[in-house]
Parts: sequence; structure tokens; C-alpha cells
Amino acid sequence: MAWGRKKSGGRKEPLFGLAAALGDLRLSPRDRIPGGESQPKKSAARRKVEDDEGDDEPPPERKPRPSRSGSKRRSKRSGLSLYRLAYWGAVFGLWAVIAAVGMVVYVGAHLPPIQALEIPKRPPTIQIVGVDGSVLVTRGEMPGANVALKDLPSYLPKAFIAIEDRRFYSHHGVDPIGILRAAVANLLHRGVSQGGSTLTQQLAKNLFLTQERTLQRKLQEVELAFWLERKYTKAQILELYLNRVYFGSGAYGVEAAAQRYFGKSAKNVTLAEAAMLAGLVKSPSRLAPNRNPEGAEKRAQIVLAAMADAKFITEAQAQASIGHPSYNVKPAGAGTINYVADWIGEVLDDLVGQIDQDIVVETSIDPRLQSIAEAAVIDELAAKSVKFNVSQGALVAMTPDGAVRAMVGGRNYSESQYNRAVTAKRQPGSAFKPFVYLTAIEAGMTPDTIRQDAPINIKGWKPENYEHEYLGAVTLRQALAMSLNTVAVRLGMEVGPANVVRTAHRLGISSKLETNASIALGTSEVSLMELVGAYVPFANGGQGITPHVVLKIRTARGKLLYARQPDQLGQVIDPRNVAMMNTMMEETLRSGTARKAELPGWVAAGKTGTSQDFRDAWFIGYTTNLVTGVWLGNDDSTPTRRAVGGGLPVEIWSRFMRAAHQGVPVATLPTSQAPGFFSNVAQGPQATISQITAPSAPPASASLAPYTPTAPNRAAPARNPSTRPEADAGLDGWLVQRLFGGR
Repeated sequence: MAWGRKKSGGRKEPLFGLAAALGDLRLSPRDRIPGGESQPKKSAARRKVEDDEGDDEPPPERKPRPSRSGSKRRSKRSGLSLYRLAYWGAVFGLWAVIAAVGMVVYVGAHLPPIQALEIPKRPPTIQIVGVDGSVLVTRGEMPGANVALKDLPSYLPKAFIAIEDRRFYSHHGVDPIGILRAAVANLLHRGVSQGGSTLTQQLAKNLFLTQERTLQRKLQEVELAFWLERKYTKAQILELYLNRVYFGSGAYGVEAAAQRYFGKSAKNVTLAEAAMLAGLVKSPSRLAPNRNPEGAEKRAQIVLAAMADAKFITEAQAQASIGHPSYNVKPAGAGTINYVADWIGEVLDDLVGQIDQDIVVETSIDPRLQSIAEAAVIDELAAKSVKFNVSQGALVAMTPDGAVRAMVGGRNYSESQYNRAVTAKRQPGSAFKPFVYLTAIEAGMTPDTIRQDAPINIKGWKPENYEHEYLGAVTLRQALAMSLNTVAVRLGMEVGPANVVRTAHRLGISSKLETNASIALGTSEVSLMELVGAYVPFANGGQGITPHVVLKIRTARGKLLYARQPDQLGQVIDPRNVAMMNTMMEETLRSGTARKAELPGWVAAGKTGTSQDFRDAWFIGYTTNLVTGVWLGNDDSTPTRRAVGGGLPVEIWSRFMRAAHQGVPVATLPTSQAPGFFSNVAQGPQATISQITAPSAPPASASLAPYTPTAPNRAAPARNPSTRPEADAGLDGWLVQRLFGGR
């Protein structure tokens, strides 16, 4: 039975591992969390007593005991937040410092080494003077002479300080207060209404930097401003600023601006004039008094008010200057002398090399004739440009030795700088015919030679006369005076287009000329300058010339750098042939297409020209004193309203030549007055040929006997026929070789 009792008690299996470890584990009430259902149950008696008491009044409210561990946690959490804020603030601040330093290093890396920085030298001034020694124009980026600060009236620099940098003498290159003021003003105006740059920053920009508005350029400006402040005194910085700042209309520096706008030195400007100069710096192009006098005056009043506010002047002085302005702006004309200046500037490097000092260029321009030429072109176009649908004109006048006395490249330089006298190339029309007739004369014909004015057909090409009428048998003198196209084409085919081209090149035409039948009617493009130059041998007895305008170039101290040497081209036309050509072209002014030309007391000759569809109108006329050419047309080559060479160009030519010849002793053109001269020149069948029918091919050039000049001919330059006709070595080569001569 013992076995049975043992069996009834059950068998206990041994436990191992986690179960064995936790088997005897028991939790006491103290191990439990207080409150809630986890608290030990009260005894039944105690619960009953409490229930009975609860019937009379509510149990007292329990006050929660403060948890000491919770407050510690909140304190710890708050401390951690402050720590993290300080930590990340320090991190961000460190990165901001690194970024700022990196930006400074980057900006500085794109500047030249500070120790190598020097104030750049002033670009050279180019002073261009006329044949009488008067100054025509001054060119250069900064043409004004340097003026010392002590030589200026005290109110002039104060005007700039008052309006541009009131705290100039207290800051170190950058004015934080000024920057803040400008930022607030710009924010209120929702745009850029004020600038915060100091005079030192503006000087740094003008000396070393570009005008682009970028953050990098602004930071470079700040660095350079600090460098300038360390290296130079305030007085030196202010003096540099006044001599380098731009005042509009090409004037750099107060001296150039005072000369440009007031016709006086900056040393002598009045208070009102000083205020105007200071006001221009904000927007020199917009406020230039020669373009916007009202805007310049209003800005000057603002400057005067700023000077009074800064106690630089009294209120009475400001009011006196505002109420009674003493400045007088020099009037700005059409500025055609600038065409001459541009023309000269393009070739100075070829004449004297690189310019690194101030120079004086002595020219052949006569200021009086230049003014007359400008007025003639501008006034006539103003009166009749609408009627004839002509928008532009050009004029060139030169002496029989090729010296250019006047040149107008357009009606208004400020509106268009394109030089229509030198650069533009247009079809000369009948103004090219003298080269055809000269070739015929050199082949043995005379002004009395007869040719037929009748319809002509050259391989389907049927040139016609302007009036579509035909006169039959005419002399060469009549044919040239009346500009008969059929006779010119017949002569061109008879002597050969190639010979006509050689004649034109020999006399001075440098553009490419096509050797075809239409060359007789001037279908190849030339410039006005070269065409006038090619007429000069008719006026001087047959001597070859190169048109030129530069006579001497010297430094400002008088050292001679260049002097033009006389032409060595010799005789390019036989004097007898010159005489015959002059009698023929004199007839053009007496009874031909230029009969409207009026030059009382003078013997003159010339030739009109009108290109196809009335696109160009020309007249080249000359005396023994001057050779003058006029071109009229439109830049886009649109047709005019039947403007012809014998109309408006002749009127402009007459007006100019009458004024130009006043007081000049009268002289006749190179001609021969001996009776029977022309009949004795040519004998044989050439003088009796009365008619030439349309030839199937030009005669062989070997049958001609052209004049052989004593000097080497001007050879026609070899060019690629697929390109636009240009002079040798481009425009610069042509200007140097043809207009200025050799070195």
C-alpha cells in the first residue's frame, strides 16, 4: 500500500533551464506598481466601513503625490534641448564661416595678386587737328587731362561726396550704414532706387572691373576697395575718382566733362556746373546735358540740396544756384567730323604701331569746308529727302594732290556711324563712263569721233537710254554729255571691257570690277572715296594720286612719329588725253545732264550717274581747285523716287562748291585751246568711223594703242570671284595704301 500512497501523490518531473530558474519566483505587494487594480485588496470589513461612511459625504479628494522621477526627466529633457540647439547653432555657424571664407578665397583667386595691383595707366588721348591747327575732335577712352585735387574749387569734390558718399572720410572703403540705407530704400520702392557703393568702391570698379552686375563682381569690388583704402590716402582716392569717372558723351574725368559740356576747364566751373557734373555720375548716358538738359538740371538741383544738407554750402547758395543756373551746354551738331575720326582711328596702328602715349594727328581737313559740306548734305536732305525717298547722303572733297579737305559719311553720326563715303560700295552708274571714254581716247579716238546712238543687242542684253530715245549719229562729246548708254556700251565693246577695267584701276579704282559688257554702265560697285580719287587726274593734268587725310603724327610733346611722303605715281594719263576728256566733261555741265550745276566764274567739269532702278544718284565734279563727289541713296538699296545724278546731287555739289571757291583765284582746267587741236591728234580711219553695229565679240586688244604711263600702273588686285569685292588686304590695307600712302 505504500506503493499506492506514493502513486496517489503524483510524480514530480525534474525541471531544467529557464523554467527551473523561475519556478520558485514569487511577487510580493511591494514589488507591484501602486494604484489601479495592482494594489492589494482590502479586507471585507474595512471595505464595509468605508462604504457606510461614503453614504454621508463624499470621500476626501486625494492629492497625487509628486513624482520625483518625472520632474527629473523633464529637467533632463529641457537641458538636452538647449544643448542640441547650441550644438547645431555652432555647427551651422561654423559652416557659415567656412562658406564665407571659401567665398572670399574664391573671389580673391579670380583677382590678380593684390601685391601686383597697380593703378592702370590712362589710355592714350588722340587729338585730331585740322589743316589750320584747330582741334577737330579728341578720341580715346579717357580724353580729359588729369587735374590735381588742390587745383579744383573746393565745392567740386564736395558735390560728389554729398550726393555719392556722405561718409567718405569716416569709412574704410565700405559703408555698412550706406548699404543698409540703400537696402531699406530699395525694399520700400520695390526696386533699385539707391546704391550703397562708396566712392572707393566705384573707383575700384572703374579701374579694375567690368560693369556687370553679379555677386562675384560685387565681392571683388569690396576686396579692392579695402586694398585701395590701405594703399592710398583719402585725398589720392578722391583725386583718382574725379579723373577717371565717366560723365557721358565720351567724356572721362571732370576736366574732359567740363570741356565737353561747358567749354571751360574744371578749374573754372561754377557751383551750379559742379552740381551738374556730380549729378551725371548716377546715369551719364541718360542725364548727359547735351541730350537731356532738363533731366540734368533737375539732378543738379538734387545735388545742391544734398550739399546744403551736408553743410557744404549754405541754403542761400543752393537757392541762388538753383534759381539762376550759370551753365551753358555746348550744342551738339550732326557730328560728321566723327566719320573722319573713325576713318583715321582704323589705320593708326598701321601708320605708327601700337599707341601707348598721347598723340596729335595733323590732317588735311579744312574745318570751314567740313562745316559747309555738312550743312549742304543735311539741309538738302532735310528739305527733299521725303520727296525723293532718299534717306542718306555722302560727300567727299579733295585737292588735286589727293588731300581730303572735307568728308561727310552720313547725315547724322549719332544716329548711324556707318561711313558711306569710305566703307559703302555702290554701283556708280554713268559716273563710271569717263573711264570708258578715256580708254577710247587712248585708243585713238577724239571728242569729235562719231558713233551711232541706236538700239543694241549683245547676246540678248539690250541696254537702253534713260529717255528711251535714240539720236542716231553723235560725237563722243555729245554722247558723254547726254550720257547715252548705247554709245558707252558700243565703245566698251570696241575697246574691250578688260582695257576699260585696266584704265579704271590705273586711275585709282581698287575695287573688283567685272570685265563684261555692262561695265560700261557702271555695274560694278565702288566707294565714293575711290571714285572721287580716280577723277583727280583729270583735274591735275594726269598725275596719279592716293587720297589721303593724315599729314603728320606726333606725340603730345612734339616728337614726330609719322610724316606723309609725296606720291610717286607719276603720269597716269597723257596730258593731251586729259585735255580732250576735260572738254568732253565740261560739256556735261554746259548742256548735258549736269547743266543745273552753278559755279559762276569757274570752268568746271564732271559726270552724273544713276544706278539701276534709281537706287543710287551720283555726281562727281571738279575744278583745278577741288574735286568733289556726292552720293545719295538708301542704306538698304531700296529704290528712290526717281532721284537722278543731275538732280539733288548736283544741287548739293553746287552749294558746296560755290562756298568753297569764294575768294579763291580763278584757274582753268588743263585743256588745249589751239584751233584744230583734236583734228590733228587723230588721223586715219578712227576719226571717220560713223557707226558700229552690235559686235559678236570684242576686238582683239592688240589692235589698240592705249597710253602707257611713265610710272608703274596700279594693277588690278587678284581676288576670289565668289567673294564680295574688297580692296587689297581688306579695308585697312586699302586705307593705308590708297588713302595714306606708305609709312
